[in-house]
Amino acid sequence: MRTVSSTKFPRIEEKFPLLYLIRTANREDLPSLEWNGEYRHFRILYQDIFQSSLRGEAIMWIAEINGVGTVGQLFVQLVSARSELADGASRAYIYAFRVQEPYRGQGIGSRMLQVAEASLAQKGFCWVNLNVGQDNIAARRLYTRQGYTVVAAEPGKWSYLDEYGVRHEVNEPAWRMEKRLGSPPNISVVLD
Repeated sequence: MRTVSSTKFPRIEEKFPLLYLIRTANREDLPSLEWNGEYRHFRILYQDIFQSSLRGEAIMWIAEINGVGTVGQLFVQLVSARSELADGASRAYIYAFRVQEPYRGQGIGSRMLQVAEASLAQKGFCWVNLNVGQDNIAARRLYTRQGYTVVAAEPGKWSYLDEYGVRHEVNEPAWRMEKRLGSPPNISVVLD
């Protein structure tokens, strides 16, 4: 009698890259930045930033997945009252950078940073900086991998008007991180 043993083949899982588009936001995108109500309280802030983008003072980047919608956002301030952050010529400031939880760890955030930096380099900016919450270790690790270094502590005090026009004071102690931009990387950036 012959015994036939069953041979188990290793399970092979193919990982397909997540297909997403990174582009500048338009007016119709503003509701999607609220992420189904999670950031509704920033509605007026988003409208103000969009108006700044129309004046050439800011850029609003979004990452979207076909059939899902907006899954990431990154805003760049080109001009600020604090010239050490954004002076309109050589320094720019990244803020409101987030990727929805289910899509983190898949390269979307890194790619958004690369696209924003390439856009800034094409415009002649030499420095980019951002603030990261002192307790946000994961984000700080991402920025460090992308070439940012801590240059200062920031009190992180700011305010905004919520969707009802009520002012809220925010206190988020942060680290200011900075990166010197080199020549534009081989990334095609097309601004609308």
